Amino acid sequence: MRIALITAHSPLSAASQPHPAALARALARNGHRVTMYARAEDPAAPRTAILGGGVSVEHVKAGPARPLSDEQAACHMPEVAGYLAGRWRTRRPAVVHAFSWTAGLAALGAVRGTDIPVVQSFGSLGSMLRRQAGADISAARIKLEASIGRTASAVLASSEDEAADLGRLAVPRKLVRVIPHGIDTDLFCPDGERASRGSRARLITFADEQARGLQTVIRSLAQLPEAELVVVGGPDARHLPRTGPFREAAQLAAALRPRNRVTFAGQVDDAELPALLRSADLLVSATPYEPDGLAAVQAMGCGLTVVVSAVGGQRDAVIDGITGLHVEPERPAMLAHRLRALLARPALRLAYGIAAADRVRSRYCIDRVAQETTAVYERCIAARTAALAPAEPELAELDEAADMHEVAAFA
Repeated sequence: MRIALITAHSPLSAASQPHPAALARALARNGHRVTMYARAEDPAAPRTAILGGGVSVEHVKAGPARPLSDEQAACHMPEVAGYLAGRWRTRRPAVVHAFSWTAGLAALGAVRGTDIPVVQSFGSLGSMLRRQAGADISAARIKLEASIGRTASAVLASSEDEAADLGRLAVPRKLVRVIPHGIDTDLFCPDGERASRGSRARLITFADEQARGLQTVIRSLAQLPEAELVVVGGPDARHLPRTGPFREAAQLAAALRPRNRVTFAGQVDDAELPALLRSADLLVSATPYEPDGLAAVQAMGCGLTVVVSAVGGQRDAVIDGITGLHVEPERPAMLAHRLRALLARPALRLAYGIAAADRVRSRYCIDRVAQETTAVYERCIAARTAALAPAEPELAELDEAADMHEVAAFA
């Protein structure tokens, strides 16, 4: 099957989300031919590139060759759609899968007038982001997401929370399928190298661009003098900005006195991340917003006990009291209490870690996710084919034909 994936950012850039590229590679391992398309954001980016066996990347020139906000990029999606429509006249895909609402605009525009089905993944819905403090999401984006969801042949939600939000956007439930983001379970596994560490208990947390929940984790760390914290994501310690959420988090650490126990590790490559996760005692997340829960899944795959806020993909991934613990977002005292109890019980952490790794292998393996996604593709293609098949004759026409046959036979 020839599959087209459209992403908001090139899979070759640091801004890209890991799931589309991982899915593309898994699809290719199953014998499919995958082409990933993204608007060119770097003037030095090649027009085409090879991501791996069976997976190629094409950068589409549309608008300025620099990173743009989603709203700015949306203005150039008609150009992307025009390029794709022309490209697909000779290299027609069997199905198109769009990641992000801007990619959905390009996909639906490119397939107009054809029978090519579009599968949509949003990743972060505007309606979900708007509920977060300080999130400035336009009403126009939310309306567009609702329209895209209702127009696509299928919509893949990464969590039950996202599926519920799609329902609130009036996207028909029959179009929605919950398929989580998967990981390479051969890479993120309990066995393997461990990063060096000191004698303190080690906590790891992942921070997004807004550092959501990071201050809550630092406040809880102030109540755990025996522990250190490694922050993955955002800038590293040498490149902390003068202002913004990461600077505020560093200042809070200095004020509460766990400053020397907080390490801002910055971006960590997938090749190095498993060893860092295996070196830790706990992964902790206090974020009020986490659409896919991928960091928790990666940690669980490495056999690490996780303590996370019960939101989004984290709520689905972590079974409270079996593969880890749930906490309420932004409750540092509660979080510190849970962390202290777990740090005092290594046997319980081991039991949680074993159960967590087993859950990841059975539910979040990228090959299983690719098979489930392929099944959605095939259903969409079959539905389009059935819709275009010649209609069955009406009953009245069948009756008339039968009557004529009887008349002819009588004569």
